Amino acid sequence: MLHPIYAKVDKNMTLRFSNTIGLLFFAGFLLSSPATAAPLCAKCNIVLIAIDALQARHIHHLGYKTETTPHLDLLAKRSFIFTQAISPSSWTVPTYLSLFTSMYPSAHGLTNRYEIYTKNDRRLYDFTKHNPEIQTLAQILRDHGYSTAGFTGDAGVSSNLGYGKGFDIFFDSMPFGGFDLTTKNALDWIDLQKTKPFFAFVHGYDTHSQFELPDNYQGKFFSSKEMAAHFVNKKKQMDLRDQNLKSGLKSKSHEISSEQKKIWNAWYDSKIFDADARIGKFVQALAARVPGKNTVIVIVSDHGTEFFEHGTVDHGHSLYDELLHVPFMIALPDKKAETRIMKQVGTIDLMPTILEVVGHNPSATLKKQIQGQSLVPSMLGKPFAGEDVFSETDYRNHTHKRSLRTADGWKYILTLETGKEELYYLSQDPDERTNLATENATQLPKLRRQLLKHISSMPARGAQNSKDCLPAYPGPGECE
Repeated sequence: MLHPIYAKVDKNMTLRFSNTIGLLFFAGFLLSSPATAAPLCAKCNIVLIAIDALQARHIHHLGYKTETTPHLDLLAKRSFIFTQAISPSSWTVPTYLSLFTSMYPSAHGLTNRYEIYTKNDRRLYDFTKHNPEIQTLAQILRDHGYSTAGFTGDAGVSSNLGYGKGFDIFFDSMPFGGFDLTTKNALDWIDLQKTKPFFAFVHGYDTHSQFELPDNYQGKFFSSKEMAAHFVNKKKQMDLRDQNLKSGLKSKSHEISSEQKKIWNAWYDSKIFDADARIGKFVQALAARVPGKNTVIVIVSDHGTEFFEHGTVDHGHSLYDELLHVPFMIALPDKKAETRIMKQVGTIDLMPTILEVVGHNPSATLKKQIQGQSLVPSMLGKPFAGEDVFSETDYRNHTHKRSLRTADGWKYILTLETGKEELYYLSQDPDERTNLATENATQLPKLRRQLLKHISSMPARGAQNSKDCLPAYPGPGECE
């Protein structure tokens, strides 16, 4: 039985939030940092490189022993690196809109790919039709004189979901497309930009489970023979994911040997290594095309991917750190050395940060929309204690989870449909193994109240009632 405090969640897992709360947000999530006296890079070009499904723990310059990311490591040497960047969700569909709008998924409404998903009716959720007042990063930059273009791998970042809003052109012609395709198209477009500053969103699914690989794929860290012997491929990963969903998210980690886990991680590391090489080639080509003093490069991922850390694979189904802790760094022109910002931030801060970097102050209307904050003060070395970060997932309406990761190292996860509570002290338990929910009578009620207050501040938006991409229907892989 659910605790009475979860009365907002009925037996059908429908989130019912009070209409009187509307669009009121925590004051702490409004953009509060004053504009700097001079922008860090006024009217500079912006290239946002988004690597889908890249877990921070697999990145070499963030502490991973395997040298998976030599080109990103090189770029990091002249970047602001946010070592503790936390995503607002654990899968693609809702997350990029949170990055582009600085709104939590429950606020912008794109919580699932479909608003209706039945055998006879499949209707995509287009946020621009449901919530046309929402402003995107591309839209704001275009209004300030930028040329804007997006080059994506489609699927969860499709124009059919509204992701094309604010872009002069938006390329999404290949589902689960990679950087070989998107970077080429991006460079062709950049070659045409002669008079105005530009914003290019360049996205690739190269590290995602559904990225197409050759049948005889030979990875940097494993052989094709090993892959075949252990049945490591995109179909197997999707099957394991859907088996987990069908079982009610009850993992069967005991059925996976340690050797198989090792091969799965080597497969993932090899894909990361390949993606890193493509990004390195793109950054090199970009440097040859645009003046070095007027281009900002941002690297980010939407979420990570689980490889049996908590018993299964893929993403979206949980809010553990292997899915939420992601890379996030900003390379400014003429920056000669890396600056590591070790305090916790949210990638929901990306939009207000970029706007302040290039010198655009949010309007009063936009300030009401923004739920993140600019990180420019921390980049300038001003005192920064970090921030509490909320995350959520309504993944294909199989589960509805919310989490709070505090700046002082606590993690609280609430599963709305069951009332299950999880509490971890990440400073001592970074792998989230020991649930302290029944042991800590001090932190649990405090964090519960804070999370529920945040939940109550979210407007009633999104396709909460849809049966999104149930494995019983054909083609579950098309969902994300």
